[in-house]
Amino acid sequence: MAAERPGHLLQASALVNEAYVKLVDWKVAQWKDRAHFFGMAANMMRRVLVDYARARQRLKNGGGALQVSLSEVDKAPLPPGSDPIGIDEALTELERIAPRQSKVVELRYFSGLSLEETAEALGVSVGTVRRDWSLARAWLFRALSKAAP
Repeated sequence: MAAERPGHLLQASALVNEAYVKLVDWKVAQWKDRAHFFGMAANMMRRVLVDYARARQRLKNGGGALQVSLSEVDKAPLPPGSDPIGIDEALTELERIAPRQSKVVELRYFSGLSLEETAEALGVSVGTVRRDWSLARAWLFRALSKAAP
């Protein structure tokens, strides 16, 4: 949310509140550990952002979509016009190909976890997270470049 334009309607606190409401609504949720909780929180934040972008896009009839760029996280360049819906679709595709890399993106991008925190949450080494992050960013850049108008 730090990379968003000033006056953006969905503030960081609102995003966290929405994700929290969705998390506590699960009456049968049994958190295995901290990693499981952060993974679900990242997934919920992703869903909130994508739902918000879809609703906004519907209101604008396809124009002025909410701009969310992974470029602010570790300065990973993304093509202009990347939006949450496009990112979600690309992440869904990446999840089919490389589930751990998709999870790394979710934890780093949507939860804002560091490399070390992501490694701890996934139970892998920092080097593995660094490689997965690098490969996932490259894959997403390519996927989003194809989708960009």
